[in-house]
Amino acid sequence: AGIILPEENAREAAVVKGLDVYGIGNLREVVNFLQGFTNLIPARINLDETFTEAQRSFDGDFCDVKGQENVKRALEIAAAGNHNVLLIGSPGTGKTMLAQRMPSILPDLSFDEALEVTKIHSIAGLLPKDQPLILNRPFRSPHHTISSAGLSGGGSTPKPGELSLAHNGILFLDELPEFRREVLRQPLEDGNVTISRVNATLTYPCNIMLIASMNPCKCGYFGDSRRQCTCTPTQVNRYRSRISGPLLDRIDIQVEVSNVDY
Repeated sequence: AGIILPEENAREAAVVKGLDVYGIGNLREVVNFLQGFTNLIPARINLDETFTEAQRSFDGDFCDVKGQENVKRALEIAAAGNHNVLLIGSPGTGKTMLAQRMPSILPDLSFDEALEVTKIHSIAGLLPKDQPLILNRPFRSPHHTISSAGLSGGGSTPKPGELSLAHNGILFLDELPEFRREVLRQPLEDGNVTISRVNATLTYPCNIMLIASMNPCKCGYFGDSRRQCTCTPTQVNRYRSRISGPLLDRIDIQVEVSNVDY
């Protein structure tokens, strides 16, 4: 069996085993090939070698973190059981640093999982030209000003949002109370996002591990051992109430991140 594709997509399709993929630059080449005037060499990808080289390559490693033993233990449990995590602590305690290193302790992607992730990024137009297959688990960290469509997907031409781009990986939400909470509940429970439009209804997968962080109050220093909190009890309660009970019910592990002395 064989398939003819634009040459820009040939290496991406060549990851499918048992299929000859021919990259073509224009329609004249297609006609000449079908009439037997020219010969084309199928695109080839050595998946075994590619997997071995890239699966264990990370920008930050979990073993680099010193201190925070209770938080590291909580994140190790989350990685083992695919639990959602909420990190609560003052600014500068290392919440973002810890979250960014989580991919280094997650299991490697299987080939089927890598194929799923690659398809989603390809649809979104985010697949690098020199990378036919995504080999590491995604880590997505959108800013809290992101729109509902940017988080869940959509647009005039519907595309996957950050929830789906983090499929089989991690979605990190810094400053969780600032995000639109109504967008998160259903995808976390169902593992997919459904986008309805006049012409079609699309469903994108979003089997993700959610890691969220937040300050304990609006100023960020409630309970801090180094700085005095300037919030009133009413302000503290109002800030924490931005996270709804149904959303917290979907976050299995909630851990306090305290300051660490050098």
